[in-house]
Amino acid sequence: MGLDAEGYGFPEHERTLARLMSDVRVMGPAGVERAAEGWDRYAGKAGLASFHEAERAATHAVEQHERGAAWDTFRSSLFGLTESGEALVSWKAEHGDIGHKAEDAAFGAALALVAGNLIKPEQFATLVRPMAEALPWLLPDEGP
Repeated sequence: MGLDAEGYGFPEHERTLARLMSDVRVMGPAGVERAAEGWDRYAGKAGLASFHEAERAATHAVEQHERGAAWDTFRSSLFGLTESGEALVSWKAEHGDIGHKAEDAAFGAALALVAGNLIKPEQFATLVRPMAEALPWLLPDEGP
């Protein structure tokens, strides 16, 4: 397995749920803050309608193509890392408004990765863009 530009053990353009979970596990408070800033910038007041539209399309695609169980399992795992009593320290440190925005960004990215090619590329980008502020590999063709 090759390494990406940041030295992680994933191929440079591999966008997978395993990679997202790995990065969420090691994300520090600054990364959580960047994801929250991405939420504000791309899904905040001005972009929320587009985000919800893409979210509905992805949810429908996941349900129609029998990926619902996978999404439920992953969503539960992600919730455990970010919000539960067993949440990671970095996510606990940013609990509150910042943490919730970052969590929403992470859930959007995860939903897009589960839906994959079942949704339009623009919908995929809309869902991952907030989290891509902290994890640029989610949108490798867009610059920082």
